[in-house]
This record gives sequence, structure tokens and C-alpha cells, in this order.
Amino acid sequence: MQPSRLGFEKREIILVLGILLLMIGMISFMAPLYAAAIAIALYFGIRVFVGRRKRQIQNEMGGGVCATCGGKIVNNKCSNCNLT
Repeated sequence: MQPSRLGFEKREIILVLGILLLMIGMISFMAPLYAAAIAIALYFGIRVFVGRRKRQIQNEMGGGVCATCGGKIVNNKCSNCNLT
């Protein structure tokens, strides 16, 4: 997937817009400064969570998934199909 000119991917723009709308909604219940601080903390919290989860999935999958049996590929060999 190609990033846009600003360096954001499509899902990041959607995240920013969602957080912005959440912040606008919170302004009626609290001071704008607190709403902005909560929105910024939420944005970076989601970014950290997604980054860690992506790294965890990449570590679990290793070299990928076998097309025949769906097993994990380690050292360019399937653990189920290539038992030698």
C-alpha cells in the first residue's frame, strides 16, 4: 500500500479524524485543554498498541504460512510438511 504525500496511510487518517471527532464531542463535557490532552494521549496509545501488536504477529509468523497445510514456516521449511 502506498502512503500518501503527507506520510499518512489511509487508516491513520481515519484514526486522526475519529480522535478529532471524539475530542469535539468531549469539549461539551470538559475544558478544551483536557479534551485535547485526552485525545492526544488516546492517539499515541492506539499507535503504540497497533505497533506492538504488528511486531508480535510478525514474530509469531516467522517466514510466513505454508500454502499446503497452513503451518508456520521456519528456516524456509514447513514444520508439518517437511519433517526431514
